[in-house]
Parts: sequence; C-alpha cells; structure tokens
Amino acid sequence: MTKTVALIQARMSSSRFPGKVLKTLGGLPLIVYMARRAAQARHVDEVIVVTSTDVSDDPLAEALQQASVPIFRGALADVLQRYAEAAQACSAETIVRLTGDCPLIDPDVIDAVITTRVHTSADYASNIDPPTFPDGLDVECFTREALERAQRQATRGPEREHVTLWMRDLASGLTRANHRAACDLSQLRLTVDYPDDLRAVRRIVAALHDRATFDLYDILRVLANHPDILAMNPHARNEGLASSLALEQEGGA
Repeated sequence: MTKTVALIQARMSSSRFPGKVLKTLGGLPLIVYMARRAAQARHVDEVIVVTSTDVSDDPLAEALQQASVPIFRGALADVLQRYAEAAQACSAETIVRLTGDCPLIDPDVIDAVITTRVHTSADYASNIDPPTFPDGLDVECFTREALERAQRQATRGPEREHVTLWMRDLASGLTRANHRAACDLSQLRLTVDYPDDLRAVRRIVAALHDRATFDLYDILRVLANHPDILAMNPHARNEGLASSLALEQEGGA
C-alpha cells in the first residue's frame, strides 16, 4: 500500500511574524495544534514537521519533541531540498505539502485532495490551482517521483523556496488536477502570517469552544455569526510568494 506522508514546513524566522509557529492556539503551540489537525486526515499515514538545522529553529524542534510530533531538519533556505530529503528519510511515496501557518487546516479537505490525485492519476493535485478554498486551507499532494524531478530540475530561487512552483509550471510536463470548493471561498483568510491573523484565528477557535474536531462548515458558521472577524486581517493572498518573485525580478533587472 502506498505510504502517504503530510510534511508541514515551518520555521521560527518568518519575515512577517517571527516565532508565529510557537504562539499559543487552543492551549497548544500553533504548530502542534496544526499537526494534530492534519493527523485527523484518514488518508494520511504520518505527519512530520520539516524545519531547518539552523539554531533559530532549536526552540521549535524542542516544542515538537515535547509534544511527540515527528520532526525532520534540513536546509534553511532550500526548502525543496528539505522536502526531498524528508520524503526519502520517511520512505514516503505520496507527499502532502502543508505550510505551518495554516492551523485550521481541514482534514476532510486534505483527504479530498489526496483522493483527487489518486482518481486522476495526476503527478500533482491541489486545491490552489486556481484557489477556491479559504487562504489557510491550502493542500498540495504529489508523487515522490514528481518531488525528485523538481529537486533535480528546479533552479530558480523562488522554486527552491516554494517547493511546488516548478511542478505547477506547464514546462515541467507534470500532469495536474485541482479540487474545487462547492463555491468560491478564496476571499476568506484563515492563515497566520501577521499578528492580526492570529487574533482572528483565536477568535474562531474560541467560538468553536476549543473543540478538537471541526471542519470548514463549522468555521463558516462561526464567521456568519461573527462577521466582525472577517474585518480583522485584511491582507492579500500569497504575499510571501509575490515577494519572492518580485525580488527575483529585481535581481535579474
């Protein structure tokens, strides 16, 4: 049977909100809260947080070890290499990529993206191409072979930092599939990139009475009952990727 592993990338040195992954959410470090959410996915065999060997990530590694969350440490800047080495170390045949700023990740959405990849036999599947789910419920799923091809062939800085950028380029030759939401919810923001994002997510979790199990529809009910939450964190989607691409363009100018 194919081994499917969710790899959550996380680091302490976030440029927009340093140390966010260890901020408290629901009585736990945010990254531990997210790992436990991801582990509820039925089609995921293992959840591993992939961070760096840099000393700045030692507190993160310690917190994960204390919570018995599996961890892999690799290159700080070359996240694609970190993923490839982590997948090899755990013998993953199918990889689910999650980012550590998505603590409200929905296990059902993870399962749906995995199922989409299986049913289409695609090399790469996601719910972001184009996005129809809220920012913060992003899921990508790809084969080990696709990851290894990216590791060998992706050369641009943003491709090494953002892991799947090369896979999503038509020039890669990979087959792709996308899982869409029932309606377009891409304008909603559930990720944690800034302190005001964390305040909004904490409000949602509090309104859910710190339940361990909930899904996107539960979150939507909270937002319907507390519309003020939607105004708390007005930021653009994928600001980190946009910044990386802008820096690359400036460097080539």
